[in-house]
Amino acid sequence: MRPAHAMRSSAVWIALNEFPRDHLLLIDQWTTHYASKGLTFAGEPVSRAVWGFWSLSFEVAIFFMARRFSLLETGALAWGAGYVVMWLVVGNLGMLPMSILHYAIPWSLLKAFGAVWIVKKLN
Repeated sequence: MRPAHAMRSSAVWIALNEFPRDHLLLIDQWTTHYASKGLTFAGEPVSRAVWGFWSLSFEVAIFFMARRFSLLETGALAWGAGYVVMWLVVGNLGMLPMSILHYAIPWSLLKAFGAVWIVKKLN
């Protein structure tokens, strides 16, 4: 398989996991948390485009890490860089509802390692 196919497949996996988690399963926690700060949880097209760019950037990073590291190493690096760092920043800004983490941590591990597995399998 060509690298572009592996990247597209991985990007689809990431996108298919983002929307259901944040906009179906966790929407109440997000909207309540944002409302407590006098804000509206971002669901506008511009916000979704930014998260789409984040997903694409995450996938590109996975692709390049996977060329050098094992599945386990790439998955751990990707998860740490993609999620743990994001949660630290968003949490530090007070914008992360901590109540989502018991769902978000295992889901993000599955998403990161699934994306790495796809890239490794298709390359």
